[in-house]
Amino acid sequence: MTRVVPDLGAVRRRFSSLQGEFTFLDAPGGSQVPDEVGDAMARCLREASANIGAPYETSRRVGAILDGAEQRSARFLGCEPHEIVFGTNMTSLNFALSRTAGRGFQAGDEILVSSLDHDGGVAPWLELAHDRDLVVRHVELNDDTTLDFDDLRAKLSDRTRVVAFAWASNAIGTITDARRVCALAHSVGALAWIDAVHYAAHEPIDVRAVDADVLLCSPYKFCGPHLGLAYGKAEVIERWRPYKARPAATTPLGRRFETGTMPYELLAGLNTTFDYLDDIGGFEVIVPHERALGERFLAALPDAARVYGLQTMEGRVPTFLVNLDGVPAPQVAGRLADRGMGVWAHDSWYSLNLYERFGYGSDGSVRIGFIHYNTADEVDRLAGELTQIAASA
Repeated sequence: MTRVVPDLGAVRRRFSSLQGEFTFLDAPGGSQVPDEVGDAMARCLREASANIGAPYETSRRVGAILDGAEQRSARFLGCEPHEIVFGTNMTSLNFALSRTAGRGFQAGDEILVSSLDHDGGVAPWLELAHDRDLVVRHVELNDDTTLDFDDLRAKLSDRTRVVAFAWASNAIGTITDARRVCALAHSVGALAWIDAVHYAAHEPIDVRAVDADVLLCSPYKFCGPHLGLAYGKAEVIERWRPYKARPAATTPLGRRFETGTMPYELLAGLNTTFDYLDDIGGFEVIVPHERALGERFLAALPDAARVYGLQTMEGRVPTFLVNLDGVPAPQVAGRLADRGMGVWAHDSWYSLNLYERFGYGSDGSVRIGFIHYNTADEVDRLAGELTQIAASA
């Protein structure tokens, strides 16, 4: 089958931030945003500054924005609109929903988390465990950084209440077989709880197909505003008692877990984000293009480059953690910035167990990530600069 190639010129013209000479290779830390998304947010503030429930036009407009955001989000995740919950960001939403789920847990109950996880998917359970005398256990990894399913099976028990895991690592890009984890969690009556923040920008999501109970993601990773977005399986969350102001609406179902007034301008931007992704061809176009960029990058790296985790594009998204022999990571990031290329250097990348496993050296590591608006020329230029930096060492 012929691969569908995106019209990158047309795509990039929709971003003012991509019209200069600087190259953004830091998508794992947050993507660039199309102008139309910002325009929608500004238009909402100009024309729909109100709250829902009032009998006048601006209130009806924000009501339509909220309805549209639930419908589009449901289509993006493969669920029903009443199973959508919005929050300030993924971490705040995860703290709120984990506390809500935890009302029914007992002392000694266990939570399993993955050693690939960002701490936004771990810390809420650690804090809940501290408050409720629960036990949090980490599922180990295989040598290639994929999840160790034998260890997962060994740690499941009748005390397991939640299996929480990252669908894709924000640090090294490794993908976890979500359907398999969910099935194992359900085999002992536990909830399957997915951090899809890093996965959602690169691969299509169908929460029904993997049988998730809760899934969270962040639109700012896929060209949208800073916002938290969650799915909660209706038959699960309808049993939960929400933390909420008592007069607030309890229908549709997902809204009972939203506290206070919604950020309607961000939801207006989210609606336009989904429209933008649909307009450029969706994941049918995005996935093969990004995979090709990743393969091109791996093939062009100098011998002095160490890539942590999987060494091919099989089983990963196009996010790479790299060190160059003899060159501290902050120096690599700084020299690339001087040459007009944006990457980050950091120590743990908030994936604390993964950091303990690899160490990444005393100076941390460089994270490089591609997204659908990146080009082959940008990848080639980056690889060339890394080769020069390595040679200068």
